[in-house]
Amino acid sequence: MAIDRQTKLFSMDVGVVTTVAANTTAERDITVAAGVVAVGDFVAVNKPTAQAGLGVVGARVKDAVTVALTYSNTTAGNVQPTDENYLVFVMRP
Repeated sequence: MAIDRQTKLFSMDVGVVTTVAANTTAERDITVAAGVVAVGDFVAVNKPTAQAGLGVVGARVKDAVTVALTYSNTTAGNVQPTDENYLVFVMRP
C-alpha cells in the first residue's frame, strides 16, 4: 500500500493575540491564506522565542483559513503572547 502525503512548511504572523488569563489555557484563532491548510491537516507550531510562563500546547486547523492555537499560561498573572512569526509544519494525510 502506497502512502502519499503532502507536507508544507510556512511562517505565520500571529499578530497581536489577546491576553491569556492566569493559570489557564486559551485557544486563539490565527487567519492564514486560503489554500494553505485544510480541515483534517496535522499542524505543528513553533513559537520562535521563549516567554516566561507561556507555552503553545496545541494547534489545529479550524477551517480553510484558520489555525487555532492553544496557549497555556502557568503564571499567577495574565500573559500577552508576543507579536511574531511562528513556524508551522503542515502534513495532509
